Order: sequence, then structure tokens, then C-alpha cells
Amino acid sequence: MLNYEIDPVVLAPFVPKGTELDQWSGKTFVSVVGFLFQNAKLGRFSVPFHRNFEEVNLRFYVRRLSEGEWRRGVVFIKELVPRRAIAWTARRFYNENYLALPMSHEIRVDAEGGISGISYDWTFKGRASRLQLMVAGDPATAGADSQEEFITEHYWGYARQPDGGTLEYQVEHPKWRVWAAQSARLECDAKALYGDGFAAALERPPHSAFLAEGSAVTVRKGKRVE
Repeated sequence: MLNYEIDPVVLAPFVPKGTELDQWSGKTFVSVVGFLFQNAKLGRFSVPFHRNFEEVNLRFYVRRLSEGEWRRGVVFIKELVPRRAIAWTARRFYNENYLALPMSHEIRVDAEGGISGISYDWTFKGRASRLQLMVAGDPATAGADSQEEFITEHYWGYARQPDGGTLEYQVEHPKWRVWAAQSARLECDAKALYGDGFAAALERPPHSAFLAEGSAVTVRKGKRVE
């Protein structure tokens, strides 16, 4: 997870109806996040050769007041996956902006067998791109009110719909332990992939970077926000 401070004006056109930007310490962030999906299923069913795959997404953070409580969630600008069927399914059921590209990943381990780094690679318009992060030591639980907690503990997803409405879906997983990054870098044509407004933020060094341990995750069926 590479996190970049961004001008909220850039995000304003992408904020789904019924939500507002969520900030940490008065700052607005976007994150470039690499995921490794394993044994993925749609309901009870899994599709051969589509269970395990990479995803790299650009996302930002919102919240919605529901029954007197804030639901903290994420909005995806674009999500990269290696197979067209995965991209089609996500667009069909959630109206998310998925793009299928050639992708791969590498997990590096140290002499004791612990994780020392991870990278995600993809090709966009003939250009090789990479998201890479190196860590050391053991993961730890994110501290209360820390940036790590803010980034990892958003348990709702929000997606704008073609008619201007908003789809809300719940994401369930336990708290993730995290490693702080020793180094992190993003190499891609951010302007071509995400647009001018995002390129200005993503071409700078990240404000923070860390690796999350991951876990089983359940994404619930979406419901329209009324």
C-alpha cells in the first residue's frame, strides 16, 4: 500500500452521491494497492484458472453517515487485473472500473523464510510498470488512530452507478497486521493510466508505504444508497 497526499479538488468529481471525503489528520489520500487474490469465488462458485490472480488498484477514502454512525469506505478509480473475465464480472456486478492487462508478481523471502519484499508488474500500452515494496522484521497491529489503521480499516465500498446513484457493499475481514516499508516505489505512466490530476500526486514519493498481512475476505452483495 503506497499512500499519496492529494488535493481534494482532484477527487471531488469522483465522490459517490451520499458520501463525503474521509481524511486522516486533515489530509486527503489516494493509495496504490497491490493485492494477491487466492481461491477467489463468486458466491459458492469458483472458475478454473480464475481463482488466484493479482490486482493493483488506485483508491481513495470516503465515509457515509448511516443510522447515526459513520461507515468508512473506499472508492476505486481504476483496478488492474490479469484476466478479462475477472474484469467483466466486476464491471457487471459492481460497476467498478476494471481493466485487464498482462500482470505478474514476486514475493521475496529472507534467510529465515520471512517476507522481505513484494512486487507487482504489469504492462500498459507497451510500457513495463511496477509497484514494489521492501520490508524487514515482523508485522505488528496498527496503532489506534494511526495512518496504517486509517488506510487498512475501511470496511465498505462505494461505486457510482451509470444513473448517478451509489452502490454500497460491505467488506469483511479481521484487522490486518502491517510491516512498515523500508523502501517503496511506483513505476508507471501515471498520466496515461489515471489522468493528469492523479499524475501530479503519484509522481512524487509516497507519503507512507506499508505491507498488510492479508486474510480471508468476504465482499457482500451491493445495495443502492437511498
